[in-house]
Amino acid sequence: MKLKIKTLYSQYPQQYWLMILGIIVSTAGGGMVWPFLLIYAGGKLHLPLSAVASLISINAGVGLFASFLAGTLADRIGRKAVMVVSLAMIGIAYFFLVGAETYLQFALMMALVGLSNPLYQVGADAMLADMIPAENRTDAYAISRIALNAAFGIGPAIGGFLASTSYSLAFYGASAGFIIYAIIWLLFAHETLGKTLSEENTSALAGQAEAEKEAQQSNGYLHVFKDKAYMAFVALIALGLIAPSMLWILMPVYTKVNFNVPEVLYGWIPTTNAAMCVFLQYAVTNQTRKFKTLPVTAMGMLMYALGTGSVALMTGFSGFWLSMVMLTFGELIVIPTASKYVADIAPANLRGRYMSLYWFGWGISRTLAPLLGGYLNDNISPQAIWIGGLLLGLTSTVGLVLLNKLTNARAALHTQPETFTNH
Repeated sequence: MKLKIKTLYSQYPQQYWLMILGIIVSTAGGGMVWPFLLIYAGGKLHLPLSAVASLISINAGVGLFASFLAGTLADRIGRKAVMVVSLAMIGIAYFFLVGAETYLQFALMMALVGLSNPLYQVGADAMLADMIPAENRTDAYAISRIALNAAFGIGPAIGGFLASTSYSLAFYGASAGFIIYAIIWLLFAHETLGKTLSEENTSALAGQAEAEKEAQQSNGYLHVFKDKAYMAFVALIALGLIAPSMLWILMPVYTKVNFNVPEVLYGWIPTTNAAMCVFLQYAVTNQTRKFKTLPVTAMGMLMYALGTGSVALMTGFSGFWLSMVMLTFGELIVIPTASKYVADIAPANLRGRYMSLYWFGWGISRTLAPLLGGYLNDNISPQAIWIGGLLLGLTSTVGLVLLNKLTNARAALHTQPETFTNH
C-alpha cells in the first residue's frame, strides 16, 4: 500500500499536490455554509422562495461575466494571480455575510462570490492542464474530485451542527478556509503559464506562434466561438446541469419547508454525496475512461436527470437521501469526463478561454436553476421543480447522443480516402 501511494505521488508534480491540499482546506470551509445559505437568508429576509433563490441567480449571473474575464486573465497575467485574488475575495465575502441584514447586502456579497469563483476555477483547470500530460489528466481530475469531495463531506456535517447553534461560526469557518488557501498559494505556488510540461505542447511549439497570432487577431474568444461542435457541447452541458443545480440549491429549502427536515439531519445528504465521490470516483473513472467522452457524458447526464426527477416522489429523509445517491452517480461520470474533453480539444494557447466557456455553461445553469425552480414552486407546485429538471436533463442527454453521432460522422468523412473512377 505504501509503495502504491508513493508511486501515485511521484506521478504528479509537487504543485499538483499543493493544489489538492488547498482544495481540502477551502472546500471544507465552504461546505459549512453553502448547503444552508438559502435557509439562512430566508430566515433573515422573510421573502418568498423565488425572491430568496434569486440571490443564487445574482451570484451565478455575475459569474457569467467573470467566466470571460477569467479566461483572458488566466491566459495573459497567469494562473496563480487569478487564483490567489479569487480565494481572498471569497473569504472576505463569507466574512461579511455574517452581518448581512437586507436583500441588498446579501446580493452584494453573493455578487462578490460570483465574481470570484470562475477566476479560481478557470485558473486551476488551466494550471492543472499545464502541469499534467494529456494521458494522465483523467486520473488527475479524478483525484482532485476525490479531495474536493472528501473535504465537502466534512463541511456540511460540521456546518449543519454549527448552523443549528450559530450560523456565524459556520460563516467564519468558511472565510478562514479560503483565506488560508490564498496564503498557501501566494507563498508556495509557482506560475505555469508558458511553462507547459506535457509532450503534446512540446511537439506543438513549431505551430504555436501562428496560432497565437490568429488568437490575437480574433480577440481569442472568436476562435473558440467558431468551434461549432464545442459550442454545442457547452450549450448541452449548460442545459443538462440545470437539473442538478436545482437539487443542490433548492432541495435544502424544499425539505425543510415541506417536510420539516432540520439542517442537522439534512447535512448528511451532501455528506453522502461527498463520501461516494471519495470512495467511488476513482473506480468509476477507471471504467469510464475506456469509452469515448461524449457517450459517457450523455450517460452521466441521464443519471443527473433521473436523480433530480426522483425528488418529486420522495416524502422523507431516506427518500431525499436516495435521490442524492442517484444524482451522485451522474456527477461521478460527468465531471472528470467533461473536464478532460475540454482540456484535450483546447489548443494550449487558448486553454484558458476554452475553460472559461465551459464554466460559462455551468454559470448559465446556476443562474437559471433557482429562477426556474422558484417560479415552478410559487406558480405550479413544489414538485414541479423536479419534473422540470427531469425534462431538461433528458433533453440534454438526447442532444449529447446526437452530437456524438454527428462528430463521428464528420470524422469518418474527413478520414475517408479519395476514390477515383475510370471512365
